Amino acid sequence: MKSLVSPRFNVVLVEPEIPQNTGNIGRLCLATGSTLHLIEPLGFSIDEKALRRAGLDYWKHLQVQRYPSIDIFLKEVVRENPVAFFTTKAKKCLFESQLRPESYLFFGKETAGLSVDLLKKYEESCLKVPLFDERVRSLNLANTVGIVLYEGIRQNLFV
Repeated sequence: MKSLVSPRFNVVLVEPEIPQNTGNIGRLCLATGSTLHLIEPLGFSIDEKALRRAGLDYWKHLQVQRYPSIDIFLKEVVRENPVAFFTTKAKKCLFESQLRPESYLFFGKETAGLSVDLLKKYEESCLKVPLFDERVRSLNLANTVGIVLYEGIRQNLFV
């Protein structure tokens, strides 16, 4: 297989709570050439051992940025780039959408997801990863980010 250059994405974790998830997502971001954006408050210390363990020795190489609030992030960072907000409440499926390089991919905290206000404001940009058994409410955050990132890569490299 020839060497591939990944389309770059921006992964935005809004108020993440579980350090192991964030560490795993950091590793995914590094592996895919994506930037990780962390929106405070965080449910853990960025120096927490569980975060470092999940991210292993990769964390120091990761492009990671922190912001004090979602409002500041939306106002100061997200400009003309496409956005996608991932929620189990979305009407549109990930596979019905085209993820473009440099898109900002938003994921909410593990216990509550993204805020209702944010989802209403960006309703047309909300997507979901399909679940085929109604007994499953949602997927693990790190798994969802992995599915979304690699679907974006697939869409842009293997069309």
